[in-house]
Amino acid sequence: MKGALISAVRKRAGHAVAPSYQEDADVDIFAREKFTPMVRGLFPQGEQSVILDMLERSVVILTPAAINTAIEKARWLSTAWKLANIYLASLDTKPLTDSAPDIVGLSEETTCYVSMKYFSNNNPLEDYVVHEAAHIFHNCKRETIGLPAIRRREWLLEIDYAKRETFAYSCEAYSRILELGETRSARSRLLSELAEGPMPPDERVEGAEYVDILREAVAARNGWKRMLDRCSPPNPPRRM
Repeated sequence: MKGALISAVRKRAGHAVAPSYQEDADVDIFAREKFTPMVRGLFPQGEQSVILDMLERSVVILTPAAINTAIEKARWLSTAWKLANIYLASLDTKPLTDSAPDIVGLSEETTCYVSMKYFSNNNPLEDYVVHEAAHIFHNCKRETIGLPAIRRREWLLEIDYAKRETFAYSCEAYSRILELGETRSARSRLLSELAEGPMPPDERVEGAEYVDILREAVAARNGWKRMLDRCSPPNPPRRM
């Protein structure tokens, strides 16, 4: 079935080529620089190197050179189907079905699949790579990457199921606010611009809560931890 899917993608894509960015760019270095502020803000120093090593290997840009392998290695057929449609959409080619999800990235276990549209996105406060990496934190168990198990903490981060998209969108925007705003006033201005613009196009994200989480993060010393606190599962009740 994956072979048939690859053939269908090849037929629809024709002689597609990647956008003008350099396909031989060092994606590992790019990813490590991109993820370092988030990892430093969310994890203790002794774990940061291990997590960064994992994340810098996690990014797969769905280029013409990479799409066949990505489909072949996808664990689930549903994932392979989504990757095929993400790739075709990046070429402005008709998807395999009219009901294909309109997405530009996808995370599966410890891999972030990202559309080539990442390199032509003009919204300064969007970052699909950071968004998908944030999902890895609740998809990957600590033991999977060699970190010791912690009581009541099986995953890299415990994120409330209903808040997972809110957390990912918040990490995405906060990453860009920090990157673009060198001062607190500049970061506040960027937050105001975000609040006045369109909210994340996902019904699982409540716009007012999303903005409020970012407002707390921008004002905090460690905004990453503030976002994590807002998106963590509620504490279980204490036994009497």
